[in-house]
Amino acid sequence: MLDKPFILFSICSKAFSGARMDLSELEGFVVEAKRATYVGTGAPAESSRPGAHDMCHARGRWSYRDSYFGGTDFLGQETVWHDGEPVWAMNYYGYIVRPHMFDARRAGETTKAALCAMYAEGRFLGGFEWDGPHGVYRDVSRGTVAQFHGRETIAIGGVVLYGLDYCGGLIRP
Repeated sequence: MLDKPFILFSICSKAFSGARMDLSELEGFVVEAKRATYVGTGAPAESSRPGAHDMCHARGRWSYRDSYFGGTDFLGQETVWHDGEPVWAMNYYGYIVRPHMFDARRAGETTKAALCAMYAEGRFLGGFEWDGPHGVYRDVSRGTVAQFHGRETIAIGGVVLYGLDYCGGLIRP
């Protein structure tokens, strides 16, 4: 019996052909990359698509790109590569629910502070709540780094002002 979560991978890359991928290593890199880019206000990278905003992070055999469109309401995708092969991705859509009560600046400040606190715990999936100056941030998700979906919200007095839906997991050929 293995003491860490592993999954059998059989992608075409020689590096993973028949090898086991340590999911805790993948999750650790995802948290590191998220912390270094959006939350860490990482430097913008060259846009991978017309109109997209991109941020990248790399360490050793791992690389990460977060690419999104929009601002107040936005849609994006995060992708992780190992030895040049895409192995994991997450899609997301975030939006202001009540623009007459809340704006993108307060949503951004709240999510960055809340995610910074969550990433400090070494994770990125739900079951997290953070109370800040612009409302209560909540993240609820189901699944593991291998396959998951979730929702983050910001509310004041029980009224949801911002929402973001996300899903993702391993990429298999």
